[in-house]
Amino acid sequence: MTTKPRYLHTMMRVGDLDRAIKFYTEMFGMHEIRRWDVPEGKFTNSFVGYGPEAEQTVLEFTYNYGVEKYDLGNGFGHLAIGVPDVYATCEKMRAAGVKITREPGPVKHGTTIIAFVEDPDGYKIELVQRG
Repeated sequence: MTTKPRYLHTMMRVGDLDRAIKFYTEMFGMHEIRRWDVPEGKFTNSFVGYGPEAEQTVLEFTYNYGVEKYDLGNGFGHLAIGVPDVYATCEKMRAAGVKITREPGPVKHGTTIIAFVEDPDGYKIELVQRG
């Protein structure tokens, strides 16, 4: 039996694992799927997403003991999450203290409504209006 390749997860290093999980569960409705602590390796992984890893692409957070901040570099762009109402989502996030880096509105030269926010570790997230 052959199977086609499937995108499994994106790994992001975070400075505070509980803070990252709280942000993605409270702001985007994701759930922590599993957590794996490796004391001998001095790291903990947590996987969050919308459904089982066998069916959905998830985010993997890696917390390396004692590392509170990372240089994000200039190669990574952003994550994109579809939401039903970008304007309402931004207002909810703004009220929770989330940094909005691009206010909601149409994409340049188009009609799709987008916005950009920043997670607590500085990763950019594009909000794309769906539906």
